[in-house]
Amino acid sequence: MFTIDAHLDLSMNAMEWNRDLRLTAAELNARERARGLTDKPDRGNAVVSFPDLRRGQIGLVVATQIARYVAPDNPLPGWASPEQAWSQTQAQLQWYRTMEEAGEIVQVVDRPGLDAHVAIWQEAIAAGRNTSRLPIGYILSLEGADSLITTRHLERAYDYGLRALGPAHYGPGRYAHGTDASASLNAAGRELLGEMNRLGLILDATHLCDAAFWEALEIFEGPVWASHNNCRALVDHNRQFSDEMIKALVDRGAVIGGALDAWMMVPGWVRGKSTPQALNCDLEVMLDHLDHICQIAGNADHIGIGSDLDGAFGREQAPHDLETIADIARVPSLLAKRGYSAADIERVMHGNWLRFLRTAWA
Repeated sequence: MFTIDAHLDLSMNAMEWNRDLRLTAAELNARERARGLTDKPDRGNAVVSFPDLRRGQIGLVVATQIARYVAPDNPLPGWASPEQAWSQTQAQLQWYRTMEEAGEIVQVVDRPGLDAHVAIWQEAIAAGRNTSRLPIGYILSLEGADSLITTRHLERAYDYGLRALGPAHYGPGRYAHGTDASASLNAAGRELLGEMNRLGLILDATHLCDAAFWEALEIFEGPVWASHNNCRALVDHNRQFSDEMIKALVDRGAVIGGALDAWMMVPGWVRGKSTPQALNCDLEVMLDHLDHICQIAGNADHIGIGSDLDGAFGREQAPHDLETIADIARVPSLLAKRGYSAADIERVMHGNWLRFLRTAWA
């Protein structure tokens, strides 16, 4: 089934992890293990590649630029100035452009382009044709706004194709605070939301701390989604959405992408110690989170896939029954076993994201 994944850090993997995503995940892992790499926590455990995306019929993704600014007293990894962070995102942009030139991916920026790209994939799948060489569509999103040197840089980003933005990531940000931090939006953050309104960008509510989340929903008038987020009722952490936050997003017509990072899926995860097998973390657990959202919404119209796979973690922190991202293709059968209708399964795998985008880009 044609599938959309609403959150993948492709350029980060290419530029910071030095992974050639034209190789399969198995080839990437063999290369890293042969070189004895230990500089990243997920070396030798990659699950995302272009061939594996195609094998799973994941023909459209929301792909990120990401570069955090960190102040001198901030222990998080990142860049020492907004200018350096901006430059990193521009290097990531050039990687996407280079992959476009190689025929691997194609950027999607508007409704006609969206409909044309989806038609190519759906027609190929329906006809049983080989999709192994079809370009993967990507919608460009910025995860954390720290790299925008000024709010005026947002229009420059829009001009090169940026269509979604999450103002915060982890910790205190230049425009908004994110996971494991807490503060209301500052003046620059409110100005940023105004520029997003003017340009018609999608607000990604993922990672916003609670105070910034509620303020952003009050200020921002445009389309809102949550590309990769799970439920606080199942895993009690500020990274997750409370039931009240989920209800507010549903009321705004948002779609929430279920994430496949184990620590967000199961309670009690201890980084570097827990294993997916020991905590029984499998694909069914993501469906528990999606089910919870459906119970709040009263329907299956607000859920999708936003895997975040290879988002600075790999198989060591992913569902134990997932070898590569292609295994997302098992989700439809798992949904069917839970009693989801064929129409609802199509909504989860692609229909909800398509409806959202077609409305946002009408």
